[in-house]
Amino acid sequence: MRASFLLFSTLILLAEQVQAADRQTEAKGAKTDIATLLRVQHDVQNLLPKVRPALVAIQSGDGTASGVIISADGLLLTAAHVPNGPGKEMRVILEDGTITTAKSLGLDKTTDAALARLKDRGKPWPFVNLSRDVAKAQPGEWCFALGHPGGFDKARGPVLRVGKIIKQTANSLHSDCVLMGGDSGGPLFNFNGEVIGIHSQIWEGRDQNVHVSMAPFLRSWEAMQKSQVIKTWGSGAGGYLGVATVMSDDLELAVADVIAGSPALKAGIRAGDVILSVNGDAMTDQQQFSATVKARAAGDTLKLKLRTHGKERDLSVQLVQKPQEEGQ
Repeated sequence: MRASFLLFSTLILLAEQVQAADRQTEAKGAKTDIATLLRVQHDVQNLLPKVRPALVAIQSGDGTASGVIISADGLLLTAAHVPNGPGKEMRVILEDGTITTAKSLGLDKTTDAALARLKDRGKPWPFVNLSRDVAKAQPGEWCFALGHPGGFDKARGPVLRVGKIIKQTANSLHSDCVLMGGDSGGPLFNFNGEVIGIHSQIWEGRDQNVHVSMAPFLRSWEAMQKSQVIKTWGSGAGGYLGVATVMSDDLELAVADVIAGSPALKAGIRAGDVILSVNGDAMTDQQQFSATVKARAAGDTLKLKLRTHGKERDLSVQLVQKPQEEGQ
């Protein structure tokens, strides 16, 4: 009864979201009818019992988050900012309230992807499959999100949100699923019951959220299983800047690290600086910054506006040829 009520409530919320979207696209004839909504409800009702057991709540430090099991031997996907490093022990709660532990393995700080492994329990873990066809997650596709907003609550259970993909980038998906604190690291599913994203940047009061797509996980699978920390340095067509970025708790683009001897270090960029704009364009996320740098070649100059200890400053950086030994 409770599951039916939650799905009915979700359908009402979904209808309101769709009506708002329809008002924007009515001129194009892209309205969503009730038959489509009923089909979506039917599909989600069939998929939810199959995927829900693989969802977990995570307690790391003083914070709460979510994750999803993707193998019978206990591999777990979550967001990199949840453990924030390899070798971290995390308290994990299953759907039935069972408490166990997981240890973080490798992570990609640039894309916010992380891998962990659950403690061996002598029998298979419930798990879901991840989508290996990243290109299929296109704008307009239906999806649904699971998570533990506010932390684990056995009486309430996991929370389901249904929506559509709004945007796809090289390493992320944007959706209009309504998320909040505690959902970070949880799964975004397609209607085949496969994980297509991991909740990353959650913006309360905004009409979309950002999920890490499966691309970074598939690209760095072996490295993350070996507990490596992956940093993709900003570089272009021969150009090299030498910084790694991260989204801060205030959802600002911050410098996480600067490579020794790099143009960024020589120009005065330091870890902790907030990148406000590049060549006059405001920077709002890591993907935008990476694309902006990649569009420049060795010898090009970037004009950056930074905020350091609350004070704004401008500086120019000339990109150089990317050192071969730096790898990615």
